Amino acid sequence: MNTENQNIEFKQSWRDEYLQYICGFANAQGGTLYIGIDDIGNVCGIDNAHSLLENLPNRINQLMGILADVNLLTEDGKEYISIHINPSSQPISYHGKYYIRSGSTLQEMNGTALRDFLFDKIGVDFEQTPNQYASLKDIDRQAVVFFLNNAVKAGRIPIQNMHDTPKKVLQNLDLLTEDGKLKNAAVLLFGKNPQHFFINSYFRLGRFGSRPSDLMFQDEVGGNMRTGDAVSTRLVWSLPMPVFPSR
Repeated sequence: MNTENQNIEFKQSWRDEYLQYICGFANAQGGTLYIGIDDIGNVCGIDNAHSLLENLPNRINQLMGILADVNLLTEDGKEYISIHINPSSQPISYHGKYYIRSGSTLQEMNGTALRDFLFDKIGVDFEQTPNQYASLKDIDRQAVVFFLNNAVKAGRIPIQNMHDTPKKVLQNLDLLTEDGKLKNAAVLLFGKNPQHFFINSYFRLGRFGSRPSDLMFQDEVGGNMRTGDAVSTRLVWSLPMPVFPSR
């Protein structure tokens, strides 16, 4: 018998809490949970193998909506159960919580990790998702003007667009939905206070040496693209290497 790894977990007996492992396998690369095997891979057997064989497939399907391949196995006269789970294309929860297999451990996902996992599973980009709480009054007009000035200087937009309204600029950048809602990217780039909506958002500024991998200095500042550029401009005066704001 193999040792525990990303795709294999051993348990000597069944407990309902082990449904978390099934959830974790489904949200990762899939895997097999063995019941009746100790931590080092020795078959110890279980007495209730036949009842588990009958009850577990329905229980897993009812609680998580996934089909498990449950099999009865025998070694040296000892019965044990294998529960194989394929990776799911949709996020799977167990009692409202999301678990994922990471290495040989089970992790509960929360916060940013859970958000990124859900967006990745359902094929939605966070930046393109409509923000349900922000509106055009939350957009910093000066940040829009800053963008227009630099875009015209760089030759990225025609000079006649210099006086476009914030709404028009956001529409041209595909940062507004068809019904006029701001996308998250609009709030991050042009919002008066992006941290009000995304507490962990920031601009990262860095000074690099002769190679892109040679990071000599870095700083993090809140605010929108205009704030980040203002800080980076002040830093340029005191540093021999250029400093650029990053998203």
